[in-house]
Order: sequence, then structure tokens, then C-alpha cells
Amino acid sequence: MNPSLKTVLIVGSAPDAMRVADWDTSFFAHHVVINNAWQISTAWDCLIYPEDFPADRHPSLAQCHGKQVITAQAFVPEQNRYGGFVYAGGTMAFTAGYWALGALQPDVLAFVGCDMVYDSRPGEATHFYGQGVADPLRQDVTLQSLEAKSIRLMALARQQGCAVVNLSEQPRSRLLFPRVDLQTLEAISSVSGSGRASLHELALDPQAIAHALDAEAQLGYMVPSGRYWEVGSALDKNKLQAIDKLWLAATEVVVMA
Repeated sequence: MNPSLKTVLIVGSAPDAMRVADWDTSFFAHHVVINNAWQISTAWDCLIYPEDFPADRHPSLAQCHGKQVITAQAFVPEQNRYGGFVYAGGTMAFTAGYWALGALQPDVLAFVGCDMVYDSRPGEATHFYGQGVADPLRQDVTLQSLEAKSIRLMALARQQGCAVVNLSEQPRSRLLFPRVDLQTLEAISSVSGSGRASLHELALDPQAIAHALDAEAQLGYMVPSGRYWEVGSALDKNKLQAIDKLWLAATEVVVMA
């Protein structure tokens, strides 16, 4: 199948991601998996992981045959094109989104298993493979508002003509992307480019976006290496929180504390 829209799937490690194992993902131009998510299905063609992803969790060379493995050498430059890790948010769901946005130039980015909600009871699985570390919830100056970071990704994607959606069926998500089901997304992806407009369901204020980007530029927190934690003491938490508020102000969505 050759869809009119270039639609890219990004799969995280939340329990909800296991749904992908039963999907026909052939209509996606690319199937990007983050960290351990390569284990869910063999259909992936791009794997992205950070420098500290344990070697014993990597797929074998045979499992990577004919596929692309994206490491910091590739994703840091792409991330920097969109303002860098400090403003984008230092967790792999956002990094994967920005890498895909720059490297793959999609018309639609569709996320699943990336809700970043960890409501499990003690002993229950936090990830599809069992107990894992809730990386996005760690104390990190770049992750004070996951909602704000999701709005930023959506806004910058839209500026280059790309819609961002969430395929999650979970009741809550820290990603504020419009929700869509797989069947609807496939139908939209198979029609003309005008079908993409129906995915732009969340109103974003262009002036508010410009204001947020200007505040980022004025603050100037660019760390070309991507290792922002090495200069963490130089990053002002309150100033970054103020920028998060500007991003939240770009949409009519009310984020409950």
C-alpha cells in the first residue's frame, strides 16, 4: 500500500504499546521503536535509544538486519535543529519525535505507548516488559511540564506541515496530541494530502507560539552536545518553568495539576 500521506508510527514502552503486536502497520511509512519497544513486533524499521541504554537490551545484529539504529550521533543534531534538549524535554519520547520530524519529514506522527502515566499499584507492570523506571518523572529541569513539551512538539511539527496524534486508548495521557484510532488514521493516510487537516483538532495560537520561541531564544539555553545535565547548575528552573507556561498558553486545553 502506498498512502498519500507519509505517516510515521512511534512506539514507546507503556503496557498499552503491546496493542501494536496485533496491528497491520503496513500503511505506516516508518515504524520507529524506542528503547525496549523493538521486542513488541518485528515490523519496526527504526530503533532509537540513548547512550545509557544497556547493551544487554539491544537487539541482535540479525534482528537489526535491514533496519536503522539511531543513536545520539544521529538524534542530537536533529534535536538541536528544533532548539535542543533543554527546551524539547530530555526524555526519549520527545527525542524520537523530533528525530522523526527532522530525519523522516512525515506528514503525520502517531504515538502509542508514550503516555508517561504511571498509575500502577505496587507490583503491577509499569512497562510492557514488567517493572521499569519512570524516566519522564525523574527530577529534571527540562521535564517540569510534560504537557508543555508535548504542545511544543506539536506546534513545531505543525509549522512544517506535520500533524501529531496519539493512538493511545488509555484514559489519561501527558501528551496533549489529538486522539485518533488506528482505523481512522489508516483511512486518512490513504487519501489526498487534504485529509491531514482533519487531524489538526487542537487549536494553537500562532502569537503564543512565537512568544514562547522568542523567550527560548532570549534565554539561549543551547547545549550542542545534548548532554544538558553536564551544565545543569547553569539552567534556571524558574525561567524554564515560565517558558513552559507560555507553551501551555498556546492552547485552550486546561491542564489539571
